[in-house]
Amino acid sequence: MARRRRGVPVNGVLLLDKPKGLSSNHALQRTRRLFQAQKAGHTGTLDPMATGLLPVCFGEATKFSAHLLEADKVYRTRVELGAITDSGDAEGDVVERREVPRLTEADVEGVLEGFCGEIDQVPPMYSALKHQGRKLYELAREGKSIERAARRVTVYDARLLVLADTAFELEVRVSKGTYIRTLAEDIGQVLGCGAHISALRRLATGPFTSEGMLTLEALEAQADQADREAVLLPVDVLVDHLSRLEIDAVVASRLTHGQPARVEAGELAEGETTRLYRDGAFLGLGTVTGPQEVAPKRLLSTAAD
Repeated sequence: MARRRRGVPVNGVLLLDKPKGLSSNHALQRTRRLFQAQKAGHTGTLDPMATGLLPVCFGEATKFSAHLLEADKVYRTRVELGAITDSGDAEGDVVERREVPRLTEADVEGVLEGFCGEIDQVPPMYSALKHQGRKLYELAREGKSIERAARRVTVYDARLLVLADTAFELEVRVSKGTYIRTLAEDIGQVLGCGAHISALRRLATGPFTSEGMLTLEALEAQADQADREAVLLPVDVLVDHLSRLEIDAVVASRLTHGQPARVEAGELAEGETTRLYRDGAFLGLGTVTGPQEVAPKRLLSTAAD
């Protein structure tokens, strides 16, 4: 007999404003308990020190969360000059101090320009990447350092917001897999004084921005479960960038039974992934397999209803 899942079958996407001091997983578990949700997952880790946008997927939305893992992101960060830490942020131990030169906005902006575009970045030891089954940050806490291969990432934009004597604030838009701590450290090396970050806030990920984010406190203040669920975005917001295809009941029936079906695919290209709708209701994703054919790719469990 199948094991019955505990909780409520909640479906949708929450734009959580993750607080400082909580890991992404702890924030997820607190949110899941608040919604009494059977199933939940987040779409990209934030360090405990970091705050800001953490999309949380409930129920059926978890089937499509991978689309957000590939998304570009926007951060605001404060870079402290003159001190290098073992973790690249203010929570680590200072391993080296250097004198900070007198810098102008033009000095900093000139260095930032050199980091815009595609760059090679070595992931930090204090990261969730794994080596022989163990997370790098676990090894780092044991004083170990593992050689890491550089990865190609993209910094689309790096904008100086504030410049002080020994610190500055940046807003950066980057591709997936970019470590802001490492970016700050590398900028500090070029400036000659070393650097680490003391604050980090995620402002956007993919199509989502900080507008509409809710704190844990705001969610806890909701009167009841219905009010909490009312703030959730629909499941299909995660795949809104894909083309849309309306299908009828006959086609929907074939797809939910795992069979391809004839459709009017119009301008859709063979191999393209498309959103499927019946009478305006989202059913899931299909793959265009020919000029007039679509096959099921990932469907909601309720698609056959």
